[in-house]
Parts: sequence; C-alpha cells; structure tokens
Amino acid sequence: MIYIIALIILAMAVAWFASNKPWKKEKLEEEKVEIADDCCGAHEVCESDSLLTSSDNIEYFEDEELDRFKGTPSKSYSDEAIEEFRDVLYTLKEREVASWIKSMQLRLVELPDIIREEALMIVEERRMKA
Repeated sequence: MIYIIALIILAMAVAWFASNKPWKKEKLEEEKVEIADDCCGAHEVCESDSLLTSSDNIEYFEDEELDRFKGTPSKSYSDEAIEEFRDVLYTLKEREVASWIKSMQLRLVELPDIIREEALMIVEERRMKA
C-alpha cells in the first residue's frame, strides 16, 4: 500500500515538473536581448532600422554640404556628386543608415539612384542579421 502511494506521489511530481519545465524558465531568463544604442525600448520593433519612422526631426550626420543638392533629381548627379554621397554613406555606422536615408528625405535631397540602392542593401543586411 505504501509503495502504491509513493508511486502515485512520484508520478504526480514527474507530471508537475514536466508541465512547469523550470529548466526552460531559467534559460529564458538567461537569454539577453541586444538593444540598439539609439532605440528607446518602447517599440516592439525598433524604429532605428525603419524607413517609415513617424519622426519628422531632421538629423545631420556631418553631411550638411549635401543640402545643396536639394531638388536635384536622383538621375541627374555627376560622378563627383555621387562620390560625395558615397563618402558620407560609408562613414556611417550600419545602424545609422536608415536614419540617414530618412533625414535626406526630410531635407528633400534625393539620393543618387546607385547610392540609394547601396544604402537600402546595407539596411536590409542589418535587418537580416537581427
């Protein structure tokens, strides 16, 4: 009789541990989520990689000289102008590229087509890493 009660208690303990899985809870607590330096943490998906941010704040990336291209169509840039944009793009950190594109849009500066493609490729690669 005592063996049957002990077996029932043992079965209940095994069932309880199997349903609660305390070892998985510990693993979840150990996993750390890496948060971007420029993310406020209030978003499920950080806006720092988004080109659709709701912010209308113009941010400069030591690229004020590019404002002279305001209103220039994306297909009309000279090779020298394209290199100016490329120099700025490749001095940015990966996490800044989406913000830079948004800043250029707000400043009404169309990126040269080739630079826009390169910048979007960097943003896409960053999203795939995350």
